[in-house]
Amino acid sequence: MKSVKKTEDNSMLQKRRALLTGGLAAGLAATALPSELLAKESKVAGLALDRAKWGARNHQQLQALLARNGNGSAGYNPKRRPYAVFDWDNTSIMNDTEEALLMYQINTLSFKLSPQEMGAIIRQNVPAGPFAADFKNAAGKAVELEAICSDIDDDYQYLYDNYEKLKGSRKLEEIRETAQFQDFRAKLYYLYEAVNETYGVNVGYPWVIYFFTNMSVAEVQQLAEASNDHNLGLGLVKTKYTSPAAQPGQAGVVSVTHFHGIRLCTEVATLMNAFEQSGIDVYVSSASLEDVVAVFATTPKYGYNVKREHVLGLRLETANGVFVNRYKAGWPLNWGPGKTEVIKKELVAAKGYGPVFVAGDSDGDYDMLRDFADTQLGVIVNRMKKGKIGDLSKLAAEQIPAKSPRFLLQGRNEQTGNWMPSEASIKYGKTGETLLG
Repeated sequence: MKSVKKTEDNSMLQKRRALLTGGLAAGLAATALPSELLAKESKVAGLALDRAKWGARNHQQLQALLARNGNGSAGYNPKRRPYAVFDWDNTSIMNDTEEALLMYQINTLSFKLSPQEMGAIIRQNVPAGPFAADFKNAAGKAVELEAICSDIDDDYQYLYDNYEKLKGSRKLEEIRETAQFQDFRAKLYYLYEAVNETYGVNVGYPWVIYFFTNMSVAEVQQLAEASNDHNLGLGLVKTKYTSPAAQPGQAGVVSVTHFHGIRLCTEVATLMNAFEQSGIDVYVSSASLEDVVAVFATTPKYGYNVKREHVLGLRLETANGVFVNRYKAGWPLNWGPGKTEVIKKELVAAKGYGPVFVAGDSDGDYDMLRDFADTQLGVIVNRMKKGKIGDLSKLAAEQIPAKSPRFLLQGRNEQTGNWMPSEASIKYGKTGETLLG
C-alpha cells in the first residue's frame, strides 16, 4: 500500500489531532471541505450523485471520481470500461443477509435434511473439543462440539418427527412453543457463532451454507427473498436467546445474541446507479452464498439492480439439480485474501486491470480495499472496528484533511440503519458519535 505524503502545516495537524481525540465537530468544521479542483471535476461529469446522507466531503470525492473516470470524461474508453466492487453485508445493506437467513431458516424450520444429514452437517469440518473461552455455558463450563451436537441431534429428531412440513403433523406455531424448538434455536445459532469465533471463517463460512443441502437454486432464492422481506420489516434489535433451563442436555444452558433486522442503503444503491449511468460497471463481492446475495442485489424491488453475472460470493457444489454439502472445488473462499483472489481470477484476468473503486466494512474486505494499484478510492463503512479494518480506518481518518485521499470513512447510525452525513458513526446502544473503535 502506498504511503500518504503528509503536507499539512502545524495548523492542519492540530485540526487532525482534535478530530482523532474526540473533537470531531470542531475538526470537521475547521477542515476546508470542497477544494477548487474537486468543484471543477464535479461539474465535468454532467451526472450528479444524489447527496442523500453521504458525508459532505465523501460526496465530493465520489463526484470527482465519477468525473475523472466516467463516460463524460475526455479519456473515457468504452472498450476499457472502469469497474467498481462493493461488499454486500454491512456495506450495501445494514446487517448480514446470511446470518439473517440462518435465523429465519431456524425460526421457520426451513430445512430439507433428515436427522442423519443434519447431524453430519453440524459436525462437518469442525474440530472436536471445547470452543473458545467466551463460549462457556451458564454454569461456567467449557462446551465441547460433541456435547452440543448431541443436544441438537435430539432436538432436531423431535422436530423432524413432529413438524408437519418435515415428517409429523404439528403446525409451526405449536412447534415453536416446545422446549425442543427453543433449545434447537439457541444451540444451533450458538454453534454458528462458536465455530466462527473459535476456528475462523475458513471453517465457519462454508459450514453455514451447508444447511441449503438438498435445495435447488430456486428454492434457496425463494427462501432468501422471504427472509429479506421479513427482516426488512423487523426493528433493529439485538435479541438474546437462552436454551431452556429445564432441558440442559449434555452442553448445559447456553446463550447467544442475534441482531435482528435488515435495512436497505439508498446511498449505495444510488452510487451503483450513478456508476452504471457513467459507464462504470458494478460488481458485488460477498462472503455469503452467491445465490443468496444475488436475490438482494438483482431483484428490482430492492433497488440495487446489479447484473446477476456481476455478483460474486461463496459457491456450493450441486448434484442432480440441488446443492450438496461440499464447497465448490477450485473456487476461493471469498473472504479476506480470497476476495482479492476472486477479483483477479474473474475480473483482472479478463479485463487486464483492477477496480477503480472498492467499498467494504470489515477485515474480510481489507485485502480488496488495498490490493489493486488501479483503485483510486476506497470507502469504509465505519463500524468502529479494530483489527486490520481498524488500521485502515485510522488511515482514512488521518486522510480526512487530504485533498486526494485513498480511503474514506462513511458514518452510520446503527440504531436506525441509516447513514450519517459524516465520517463518524453511532454504535448500537449508544447515543454519541464515534470516529474510531
